[in-house]
Amino acid sequence: MSGELVNIKDVTASVADEVELFQQKYKAVLYARNTLVDKVTRYVLKQQGKQIRPAMVLLSAQLCGGVTDSSYRAAIMVELLHSATLIHDDVVDGAEMRRGIPSINALWKNKISVLMGDYLLSRGLLYSLEHKDYGFLHLVSEAVRRMSEGEILQIQKTRSLDISEEDYLSVISDKTASLISSSCAMGAMSATADEDKIAALKQYGEYLGLAFQIRDDLLDYTGDSKKTGKQMGIDIKDKKITLPLIYALRNAPVAEQKMIRSILKSSRKRAVKCGVVIAFVTGKGGLEYAAEVAESLASKAVESISAFSDCSAKTSLLRLVDFVMVRQY
Repeated sequence: MSGELVNIKDVTASVADEVELFQQKYKAVLYARNTLVDKVTRYVLKQQGKQIRPAMVLLSAQLCGGVTDSSYRAAIMVELLHSATLIHDDVVDGAEMRRGIPSINALWKNKISVLMGDYLLSRGLLYSLEHKDYGFLHLVSEAVRRMSEGEILQIQKTRSLDISEEDYLSVISDKTASLISSSCAMGAMSATADEDKIAALKQYGEYLGLAFQIRDDLLDYTGDSKKTGKQMGIDIKDKKITLPLIYALRNAPVAEQKMIRSILKSSRKRAVKCGVVIAFVTGKGGLEYAAEVAESLASKAVESISAFSDCSAKTSLLRLVDFVMVRQY
């Protein structure tokens, strides 16, 4: 990886016009005749982040021959599913804020939030059926299944404080990498019938998604809260055991393991001794190990698309790997 700071707008510059057109199409799809539904969906638009996943759909399509009407439909489906999962996540986590503004559940409470998440998901599925995008429907349905299973496995392992590195990788593969992988595969599928190219981009997305989540988990220990938008150590306070901590526990004496686990088991201790856990992970080399794993996965992402001819879309996808690896927010 280059190590230089990368601006996401520069990364997606080669599809800037396409992203703008996608936004117009997405807004039109979100329109609802029900006034409350329309009010909430317009608020969803305000919460939109960097829209990396739709951009990945469009870049993958560009790499495989060019952006088509089908590519825009794939990007819309991906964003509908992503928005639905974020709304549901905020309900599960009890989050009051989303990207610097009040979350939907903070404004309309949990019942409306759950129903809106369901609405966006069903809107995406119906949208694919309306256009007979059955290949997209299969990929999206598989992503939903994996995301749900990943969330359930994480809850199960968090309760028992018994999560191995294999479990962790399985969780983040399902929760995070599945949708990124599907985004790339759908983009490729919208532009080509070449199964090898579709598989290569799906693999690229899987490796990139894994690296992305590990880097995100590292920010819980090293990030600047002003840049990340979340308080340092929030994963620890929420009893989320991620790769840096898994490695540190695996390489600590039994007595230290017990001490750290006792902190994690108690919500009161987690609140006041978060710094102890951070120091423990840092001292045991957990941060370095997690960074090395992320670097290895990022290299595999790069290798996955090495057979494609050089072009602006390929350059953008390679720079996206750099963005993931050096991002500080």
